[in-house]
Amino acid sequence: MAGALDGIKVLDLSRVLAGPWASQLLADLGATVIKVEKPGAGDDTRHWGPPNLPDGTAGYFLAANRGKQSITVDITQPEGRAIVQQLAAEADVLLENYKVGGLKKYGLDYPTLKAINPRLVYCSITGFGQTGPYASRPGYDYIVQGMSGLMSITGPADGEPHKVGVAVTDLFTGLYASNAICAALLARERSGEGQAIDLALFDCALAMLANINMNWLVGGETPPRLGNAHPNIVPYQVFATSDGHFILACGNDSQFARIAELCGHAEWAADPRFARNADRVAHRAELVPLLAEVFVTRTRDEWLAALDAAGVPNGPINTVDQAFADPQIVARGMRLDLPDAQGAPVPQVACPIQLSGTPVVYHAAPPALGQHTEVVLTTLGKSAEEIAQLRQNGVV
Repeated sequence: MAGALDGIKVLDLSRVLAGPWASQLLADLGATVIKVEKPGAGDDTRHWGPPNLPDGTAGYFLAANRGKQSITVDITQPEGRAIVQQLAAEADVLLENYKVGGLKKYGLDYPTLKAINPRLVYCSITGFGQTGPYASRPGYDYIVQGMSGLMSITGPADGEPHKVGVAVTDLFTGLYASNAICAALLARERSGEGQAIDLALFDCALAMLANINMNWLVGGETPPRLGNAHPNIVPYQVFATSDGHFILACGNDSQFARIAELCGHAEWAADPRFARNADRVAHRAELVPLLAEVFVTRTRDEWLAALDAAGVPNGPINTVDQAFADPQIVARGMRLDLPDAQGAPVPQVACPIQLSGTPVVYHAAPPALGQHTEVVLTTLGKSAEEIAQLRQNGVV
């Protein structure tokens, strides 16, 4: 069965995470993705191990590159640039994350390629965008987490700011990119023309602060760092038990009344300090210690079972191995293996999108460096002799 983006050709000049995350999703949705890599080295993340596969490929690379064809091309050489331009002439989408203006000297910038292919959707991902005083700066997820305000609200209330445990601003931007690309392709159906997409990690990270942004814009107070607590809902945080920790996510006043009853203090639900969520937020410092004193008297699983029976949202704090072993994750098929070029299984995490009519397409495991160079060049009309000469000259 064809994927939702079957027939769409993507030329991926991006590296590391944000761009590859976007192009992997497009591949999962059925697009043909050609990943252009530097000869002899490839995407930086191929070497960001351990852990590594037996062939040396790092786990990091495997996270964001399945379903793609890898070709190696040296764009600093005229013959290399010509190959990429020829591929761009036939592509629907080009994705890149070079520094602002970095591809212009190679004739691979949007104005140049638009003249070759007016229908091309050209998506640029940078740290700070194509405009503004920081446009020339390189972008790094960790730095953007700090600059965007995300780290200011992450970590212990009485400790130092923390980054999130995964490169979320890269991932946010990759998801925004895939959305923007699909929107531009739909717009092209009406206009007949492609367009440029300008995405910045900084912009995307700020946008993803969601209610935290609004808390400041509406309330005027700088949002504090609350550790595992929620800025707008109480009690909505981690609590210790006699043998571990669990998450309590009390979403409304009736749920709080049930929590109070389970704690043996039904009177809390009628206490004017705690009756409504706004009251509980205002009196957080009084309520949380009272709850903590009760929760520590029983085991984690005892509380999870009691809260489940009472219809109060809660959950365990799993390690990654425990998450993969969760029966819900197993039932949803979120763990899979895909064959590499030699047929060996490569572990993968499934795409979480479930489409009833055009399901996700898993073409293959992440490719070996340059695995598809000859195949792709052949489709461009290159003979075996020409390809051999390009290899001898270090172009591919």
